[in-house]
Amino acid sequence: MKIIIAGAGDVGFHLAKLLSYESQDTYIIDFDGEKLEYLNSHLDIITKKGDATSIKLLKEIGVDSADLLIAVTDSQNTNFTISVIGKSLGAKKTIARIDNSEFLNECEVDFKKFGLDFMISPQELAANEIKMLLDQSSFNDTVAFESGVFNVMGTLLTHNSPIIDLTVKEASHSFPSIDFTTIAIKRQGVSQTIIPRGDTRYELEDQVYFCVPNYSMKDLYPILGKKQFNIKNVMILGGSSIGQKTALNLCKNNFKVKLIEINREKAGLLAEELSDTLVISGDGRDLELLEEENIRETDAFIAVTGNSETNIMSCLVAKSKGVKKTIALVENMDYINISQTIGIESLINKKLIAASNIFRHIRKGEILALANLHNIDAEVFEFEVKQGAKVTEHPIKDLRFPREAVFGGVIRNKKAMMATGDMQIQTGDKVIVFCLPEAIHTVERLFN
Repeated sequence: MKIIIAGAGDVGFHLAKLLSYESQDTYIIDFDGEKLEYLNSHLDIITKKGDATSIKLLKEIGVDSADLLIAVTDSQNTNFTISVIGKSLGAKKTIARIDNSEFLNECEVDFKKFGLDFMISPQELAANEIKMLLDQSSFNDTVAFESGVFNVMGTLLTHNSPIIDLTVKEASHSFPSIDFTTIAIKRQGVSQTIIPRGDTRYELEDQVYFCVPNYSMKDLYPILGKKQFNIKNVMILGGSSIGQKTALNLCKNNFKVKLIEINREKAGLLAEELSDTLVISGDGRDLELLEEENIRETDAFIAVTGNSETNIMSCLVAKSKGVKKTIALVENMDYINISQTIGIESLINKKLIAASNIFRHIRKGEILALANLHNIDAEVFEFEVKQGAKVTEHPIKDLRFPREAVFGGVIRNKKAMMATGDMQIQTGDKVIVFCLPEAIHTVERLFN
């Protein structure tokens, strides 16, 4: 595929990084020469400095032969313009990053007529992820497949977990009635994500990711030494678009929501728009204000200001006041690796979420869904198995599946099934696979 990315910000960079593991013909356009120089020195892509709305520039890099044009600059209007021009010049498919989620929800305007095949809102995706994290309160990362038939759940192992010091095989034998697959472990002091095998041992403070069918969700808590708790009272710090969307989402689901916004004028506007939310004008970093607003009776604290440091620190303060669940928006990529080690339970990065969402349009295989796990440079894929796919030729144990990947589970006739070595994958199955970047290409070939 020939892919052109307009915008070398965090979304564009993450996409380019994912594509660098594949044999894709990838171009990236940006005004910022330093960003492009960094990309050139680290990734196998072609960079072009300039204006992505320039017809001349787009023609120079052959937009007429592009399979996909992705516009992910910081400007919604610029992304619209790039998509329209690119489509007119011959790009087969266009994707634009947008800010206005109205365009996504039963919009009366048919944007495809203007050249926009797909639109993606990082804010909308982030708000949806926050809701999912609140629904699974004891986990710090969660992804649902097929409306929750299978779920990928991430959590930090504490002293309370009975599986600590057990191997993966021993844990399976100790809890034979519970269906789960350990798909990844992120260990402190170890840079590379661990793809667990039978002899891999769980350690204290491991960040562990499980693939769990819906019927085993409740049973998973005891083996982790955790309890599911209900969240009802939520406090949101920051009246950003994510904060606003989150408040709307939660109020629709009968949560009691307080939102703190430091800008008085903006707080007034939010109070008018969010009729079911108590909007407070003030500084959410002010301990006195938090105490006045009964922070100690709050079940969840969500910090989504535009400042990563503020979000991290305010979550730590909330945790010290007894708040059960904290979620921080961390836009600074440098902080992602350290956030959980200093006590931040759940973090979100809207740009990484957006990049992963866009990435599924690039895949050559029959991918239904793709998700990025925080703090892990890998992906979770959901493949639909087509007739004649190589993965159907042998039982799982005989497939020569790469060591850098693992089967999470199989959905057959809308029912969850554990992926055992003797299982034969069938046409029509939906298969969840966790995969490190270096194995993506190999895994894809098995599903083609």
